[in-house]
Amino acid sequence: MKLEHLNLVVVSLEKSLAFYQAAFPHWVIRGEGQSTWYGTPRNWLHFGDDYNYLTFNDGGSGENRDLKSNSVGMAHFAFVTTNLQDVIDRLRLAGFELAKYSDAEEYRKNAYFIDPDGYEVEFVEYLSDIPAQRNLYV
Repeated sequence: MKLEHLNLVVVSLEKSLAFYQAAFPHWVIRGEGQSTWYGTPRNWLHFGDDYNYLTFNDGGSGENRDLKSNSVGMAHFAFVTTNLQDVIDRLRLAGFELAKYSDAEEYRKNAYFIDPDGYEVEFVEYLSDIPAQRNLYV
């Protein structure tokens, strides 16, 4: 079993796409349309490749959870990359600020960005293919 997609409620499809297109330049819009969610009309789109994607649903309101709190909700989600610096450079070039960076672990380094809707997104590069090393926490 593997994760196929995440479904995110966002304020603006365009702003969300700007962030995720910078992170994933090889992904495309797989489909899009309109629907109604409990009486509220919204636009949606699937952005990804043939195997994985993100669903964005516009019309979101309110604030995302305070990431510094212990409130129930999503803390962050992560993507594995083979070149973390390239991801950082693309996102910075697109105008997004690096929130956190760590290379303190011997076999991995990671960077966190906050997307336009307040979701914390981690990008991790593993420096070993050995699971015991990749999963080591010191």
